[in-house]
Amino acid sequence: MNSEEEFYDAETGLESDDSCEVSFKDALVSGSCASQQNGVWERRKTLPAVMISRNNFSVWSILKKCIGMELSKIAMPVEFNEPLSFLQRFSEYMEHTHLIHQACSLSDSIERMKVVAAFAVSAVASQWERTGKPFNPLLGETFELVREDEGYRLISEQVSHHPPISAFHAQSLKQDFEFHGSIQPKLKFWGKSVEAEPKGIMTLELLKHKEAYTWTNPMCCVHNIILGKLWIEQYGTVEIINHSTGDKCIMNFKPCGMFGKELHKVEGYIQDRSKKKRSVIYGKWTECMYSVDPKVYEAFKKSDKKMGSDSQKVKREHDCEGEEADELPEVQETVTVIPGSALLWRITPRPLHSAQMYNFTSFAMTLNELEPGMERLIAPTDCRLRPDIRAMENGDIDLASSEKERLEEKQRAARRERSKDEEEWSTRWFHLGMNPYTGAEDWLYTGGYYDRNYTDCPNIY
Repeated sequence: MNSEEEFYDAETGLESDDSCEVSFKDALVSGSCASQQNGVWERRKTLPAVMISRNNFSVWSILKKCIGMELSKIAMPVEFNEPLSFLQRFSEYMEHTHLIHQACSLSDSIERMKVVAAFAVSAVASQWERTGKPFNPLLGETFELVREDEGYRLISEQVSHHPPISAFHAQSLKQDFEFHGSIQPKLKFWGKSVEAEPKGIMTLELLKHKEAYTWTNPMCCVHNIILGKLWIEQYGTVEIINHSTGDKCIMNFKPCGMFGKELHKVEGYIQDRSKKKRSVIYGKWTECMYSVDPKVYEAFKKSDKKMGSDSQKVKREHDCEGEEADELPEVQETVTVIPGSALLWRITPRPLHSAQMYNFTSFAMTLNELEPGMERLIAPTDCRLRPDIRAMENGDIDLASSEKERLEEKQRAARRERSKDEEEWSTRWFHLGMNPYTGAEDWLYTGGYYDRNYTDCPNIY
């Protein structure tokens, strides 16, 4: 195997496709051992086993030769992982779908932009304290998420392995919205930290309002990979554009800063087509987001700055940079609410046992669950059927490791066969096209997934 192969073999409009659709609800089977409450099936609230121990695992032995390299090209031991595929991980964007429904119900475009901005922040909130790496999807792997109670369904597919690219498409069951995008994650190790760049455009279409919003997600950094307590920050500018009205929201995800006081903070403003500031939004991506009138915000900041100059003489916060490790700054548990502000979003509290379950949210806890009747409905490429992820979720690290190696070798062998036959890989549910709003290259949903015809799906497991 050449070095190129080794690098890339890490774990690695509304369509009318409803005619043959079958829902999970229609497929519930009697006598199931799944949780039942008054005869109604309930999603699980915990994982089958607690998080695997990493005490006897040397991260440095793996990463010491990887400084400055892109980690998606390096085969990683399963101990680095959490028991979810990357396709499932970014499906967590949908945890706060109620915000999209709320935006659909609003008549004013600036009010809609406020809620869309809150949704964009909420979409990355699940990354807080999630220091495990999701499994890299295999080429052709898919993930389907249907939430009839929340009014949407989502399909995602790993459309490229070299470079790794994942595409997704979510749609309202009542044809209120479509949310879609493609992501090319890039991970780099910088000695003490791992930096993740989620390359790709998010597109949200509010169909009733004939509006389309686009944005890119912020950078993410995991500190103290080698030594000390792991902690996460997200930083960078996120610009949301309403391509129909010309309104924009520019948000700054603030880096930790010299004394840690900016950690997790998000601040920004909404401007209309004439570039007039219409609203300020602020908060923390780990907690909540508020909106307030720009004049009220500026007056508060001036007053706060005058008071803060005195208090800084008394109180000094910890620096983010330590000599041996990137010291975790003290985090204030609440956002200072400016009088006259309106709450846009508040994070859903994590379950009490989250720390023993890879710091999963309640939503994440359900993503790899095989609901009653689901196995005979979903595509055979769905990552719920991946044996290495299933074994890790069940606490069997040896089986997870051996299955991961088997799947990687199977993927290599399939690629060699295609190369020998001069055969190009053909995606099943998405095609490469142009984003109609940005003009950039994007992976677009082809349609047909929910017809449930999976006879030509590849055998990847």
